[in-house]
Amino acid sequence: MPEEDAWAALLRARDGGAVPDGALGDLFAPVLATPIAEDGCIVIGRLAQTLDGRIACANGHSQWIGGPGDILHTHRLRALCNVVMVGARTVHHDDPRLTTREATGPNPVRVVLDPARRLPDTHRVFTDGVAPTLLITATDGPDRHGQAEVLRAGEGEIDLPALLRALAARGLRRIFVEGGGRTVSAFLAAGCLDRLHVTLAPVILGSGIPAFTLPEAVRMDQGLRFRWAVHPIGEDLLLDIPLGRRRPGSCEGDAR
Repeated sequence: MPEEDAWAALLRARDGGAVPDGALGDLFAPVLATPIAEDGCIVIGRLAQTLDGRIACANGHSQWIGGPGDILHTHRLRALCNVVMVGARTVHHDDPRLTTREATGPNPVRVVLDPARRLPDTHRVFTDGVAPTLLITATDGPDRHGQAEVLRAGEGEIDLPALLRALAARGLRRIFVEGGGRTVSAFLAAGCLDRLHVTLAPVILGSGIPAFTLPEAVRMDQGLRFRWAVHPIGEDLLLDIPLGRRRPGSCEGDAR
């Protein structure tokens, strides 16, 4: 099946149609699977990193680590999911739109995690009106932030399991955690990721921001070992990793 036809079939599968056979269907079928977690969500984390495990330069510049194939894949994930979620640092550094400009398909609800509510309401996700936006915070304040609705989830820090339950209650069950590294790491540490998509780009920086930030491991068996499937996307490699809500052993002590 031509890729364009396979993608059109996947968009139909988003709303209950059959997932097409072939490489594209194999890659995205787990994203469209029925959630099995108690909160009713399926959560996909996503990072693009260099060969030496960096997601940005030390000053936060990250555009672009991956090539055109990686950008297309990211926009396709947005189109297949109900929510695209990023942390406050990503909004501060990149001012992203979080829309499906490079792929046919609907824009998801945009969710921004800002526990201390430090972001100004001038960022594009709060002003452009092209898709609904939720600001998730852990402090008191007004119920609007620019054009975004404000939802409190936690006290002092965001309670990720509680957030997933709140999103599921709104019918938002397919969650794409796009970044950045601290946000994806927080979901991983909390045991809240069903799947992880990591793009490995043929780039060596030698310095910069690491992809994952987790509690220190003191033994190798505290790491999280997994199987993966490897998909070429242009000049990059996409690692598709099933996690099933498992978390690294170094994170077990802070389980909620």
